[in-house]
Amino acid sequence: MDPKALGKLVESISKTVKSFKKSEVESLIILFHGLVEKPDVRLDNARLDRSTFRMILHGLFGMTDDKLMNRVFCAFDKDSDNCINVNEWVKGLSVFLRGTFEEKLKFCFEVYYLNGDDGYISREEIFDMLRNSLHKQLSEEEADEGIKELVEIALKKMDYDNDGKISFADFEKAVKEERLLLEVFGQCLPEAKICLDFEALAFKH
Repeated sequence: MDPKALGKLVESISKTVKSFKKSEVESLIILFHGLVEKPDVRLDNARLDRSTFRMILHGLFGMTDDKLMNRVFCAFDKDSDNCINVNEWVKGLSVFLRGTFEEKLKFCFEVYYLNGDDGYISREEIFDMLRNSLHKQLSEEEADEGIKELVEIALKKMDYDNDGKISFADFEKAVKEERLLLEVFGQCLPEAKICLDFEALAFKH
């Protein structure tokens, strides 16, 4: 890896990501490069594809829900080019590992509304996410009935303007009142212990 190119990349990423020290940004870039399928490509051209990224979410961050892993991928992939570049990697991890409550709130909302581009979490999306995250112990019909009830409970609790969908303002208000609602529709952030383990692995000096 070209030390000069690495140094330049560390400088440029450190300007936009303030939650990591430069040495930590460097460690994350090196880790990223090790995870990319073709590590011989130039640093700033390296990309993680969706399946590799999902393996990382599963293996390093303990995520198991396929649909939500896809949504987390899309939330990391800011330029929507269907792969994660090194900038997106470091920025996404800054929310995972060191994000403020506000940043995590925005990230979770983004993961949840990703299907619709209107910036709202719709009744159908809530149903879809809950259906996916609840284990199939009941018949499909019974499960669907139970999930419909949960959707109504969620809307009653979070849809402050009663328009049948959840806006960011609704979500923010609900989560600020009750922090447990942050990941109400499924896990999209790693647990604190997993983050500490990841940091220990990534930043070992």
